[in-house]
Amino acid sequence: MCKTNSRYFIFDVPTEPGIKNVIKTGIAVLKSIIYKAILFTANPNIKEKKYKVSVCAIFKNEAPYIREWLEFNHLVGIEHFYLYNNNSEDDYLKVLQPYIDAGMVTLVQWPHNQKQMASYQDCIKKYSCETNWLGFIDIDEFIVPKSTDNIYDFLKTFERKAGAVNIYWRLFGTSGFLDRDLDGLVSEDLTVCWPKYCDIGKCFYNTAFKFDPDSKKNINLHHKFWANHKGIDIPPVNIFNHICVCNRNIADSFDFPIQINHYFTKSYKEYAKKKEKGDVYFTINPHDEMYFYEHEMKCTSTDYSAYKYIVKLKLKFGRKV
Repeated sequence: MCKTNSRYFIFDVPTEPGIKNVIKTGIAVLKSIIYKAILFTANPNIKEKKYKVSVCAIFKNEAPYIREWLEFNHLVGIEHFYLYNNNSEDDYLKVLQPYIDAGMVTLVQWPHNQKQMASYQDCIKKYSCETNWLGFIDIDEFIVPKSTDNIYDFLKTFERKAGAVNIYWRLFGTSGFLDRDLDGLVSEDLTVCWPKYCDIGKCFYNTAFKFDPDSKKNINLHHKFWANHKGIDIPPVNIFNHICVCNRNIADSFDFPIQINHYFTKSYKEYAKKKEKGDVYFTINPHDEMYFYEHEMKCTSTDYSAYKYIVKLKLKFGRKV
């Protein structure tokens, strides 16, 4: 087994060279052709709903970060947020209440530990009727449209040709911060990242398509969202409109039209606190110091794509500088 890098992605999963890989690639190509044919003839019924694009997220003790996350993602076109509180012990409600009062946030109390995927299922069941697109991201993930200025202008081109769209991660490290002033903006402070994109990301579900909650393909909903058309599960496409199947990721250029900035560690001390606070997915958080350095040592590039929104974000916060 060997680790393989493409021109555009850093692959986390080792790839085995040889005939087996050739066969797997051939199967993936055949499946892609079949799924593309299904999508081509699907002709989903596009209805105008309350929101164009919404996000579902589960959080635990994220009060210092929620406001910036909400404001930034709202600036890029997320109209509504379905937030699932997983036993937070901080002052999250003080932060969220103005957004709840303004109708921008629907808050759901979710006391079930390690039930992140179940919270997504609950959101789809209860709220997919309200929004044309429903994304599944975390509080450390910021959507950054690049070819457009808002996410709906990008997603609307997929309304009739995809049940879900996978947007890839741009992974950011500490930018050299041992500690960081929490009054500073995450999206401004952290600019050092991996030189290539991560070959996984997060999905936005096109609610004009059906969803099968019992499908075994939807075990990990936010990374691999399979929509359903006439009883057939359909994998997501990526931002270049290529089918995401058999762990196969195809990019057409280095110029990705949209990305998710994943501020995975923030500063060194924030990473340590993140591990201590518990996790919404893992019973025992595997993100130890070794895991930290495995990611940090890949941070050899910079990305300022988020900066086109920083002035608007600062004005939202009432900043003078």
